[in-house]
Amino acid sequence: MLRKYDTAIQTTGVDDEPEQAGCEEARLKSWSRQQYTGSLLFNVGAFILPALYSTLSKLWVANIDSSMVVTTDAYTYISTVAEVLNEGLPRASWLIIGDKTNRSLAERRKLSYTLITFQTILGLIMSICFVAAARQFADAFVPAQVRDASLTYVRISAFSALSCAVETAVAAATRALDQPDVRLLISSIKFAVNIILDLIVISKVHVPGVTPTVNTQAATQLACNMAASIAGLAYFLHISLRARRKSAIQDHLTRPSFNALAILARPGAFTFAESAIRNALYLWLVSGIVALGSDYATAWGVFNTIRWGLVMIPVQALEATPLTFVGHAWAAIAHPALISCLIALAIELPLCLFLSFYGARRFAHYISASTPVAHITAKTWRTIDWCYIFYALSTQLATILLATRPRWYLYQSLVSNLCWVLPWAIAVRRIGITAGDAWTYHSVIFGGSLVFSFFDVLVVDGIWA
Repeated sequence: MLRKYDTAIQTTGVDDEPEQAGCEEARLKSWSRQQYTGSLLFNVGAFILPALYSTLSKLWVANIDSSMVVTTDAYTYISTVAEVLNEGLPRASWLIIGDKTNRSLAERRKLSYTLITFQTILGLIMSICFVAAARQFADAFVPAQVRDASLTYVRISAFSALSCAVETAVAAATRALDQPDVRLLISSIKFAVNIILDLIVISKVHVPGVTPTVNTQAATQLACNMAASIAGLAYFLHISLRARRKSAIQDHLTRPSFNALAILARPGAFTFAESAIRNALYLWLVSGIVALGSDYATAWGVFNTIRWGLVMIPVQALEATPLTFVGHAWAAIAHPALISCLIALAIELPLCLFLSFYGARRFAHYISASTPVAHITAKTWRTIDWCYIFYALSTQLATILLATRPRWYLYQSLVSNLCWVLPWAIAVRRIGITAGDAWTYHSVIFGGSLVFSFFDVLVVDGIWA
């Protein structure tokens, strides 16, 4: 057990050139990847770029055909299904690959390579399944008005499950190995290439002779996602190979194996089950939202753009940082999670107020080019904006459980989803809501679950302590 938490945690055997060179001074610099501040800066950069592109892509699709903005949400829902796989074994990396106390560097690399290999295979299988079931997927998650026109978009976006699987596995493994720069490289390449291609092909200033469509946006997005994921994987393998040669670690000690997969699978089963239950309930609710019509479904998609493109960036970056350090110290510390809570409060409070009083309606109209959608989105946000402050705090507090006791992390999620979300999800199906009164119930489901989860996590963390 560590006697005291220091934000500049000393590590051994990490793939970091300053450390391998024995440079103690590099560890003390505030921007070092082995300190909380440095790791947070890398994580902010890694999360903000994809979110920015997601926002811009909706704007460009709106310029092509505003009725097709809702189609781009198919990519989001495909990613949500893929998230079940990506939150299984990858989320176990904080506890297993991040454990520097009980595992050698060679063991941690072996586990990383095994994770990446297994997730890539699963991602490919899922992509093929999405292509085969494109019609059924569109029936569930695309409004009837644009359903037939969206089939090609769904089929193209299906392979985002593969790119997402590779990207998530590489990101989780490298963050646990104190290499957040790998994830930043992936995000940077994805953002830069996407912006360049979209400017050339689908933006207002696209090259003459090209007729942009929403399917063009899907194709360029997929190509860039795959290129960025492969580049990130290649970079990780390159620096790992270089470090392995310097440390004279034999190749057979780091090869993927079924034994390493079994080690990851034990805690990964809990994170997989948690994600499967949570996302299944979410997609069940979303299918009901889509059935309420194009305006309401588009407003929900724009609301998600605000949520994931603005509100969640600091929350996710703050989450990834304490996960790394709590995992390193093997539950001896909770200090980084508490620091993240304070930072989250400082960011989310003014952001929520700004969006409620000024930004939400204007942002929604800018993205959707629709006044009805903008009004629905603004009402949606104003109703539950305060709930996301609770969400920001609960996410940071849950890192303590996720990086130390995945079983407990599953239990607290089950309490929240089965005691709050599931009963309300059943209720709205039986009530038979309409677009006019839908948000009365959805605000209770989504907003209430965020508040409920906060107190749920708080109690379980208290038991953990």
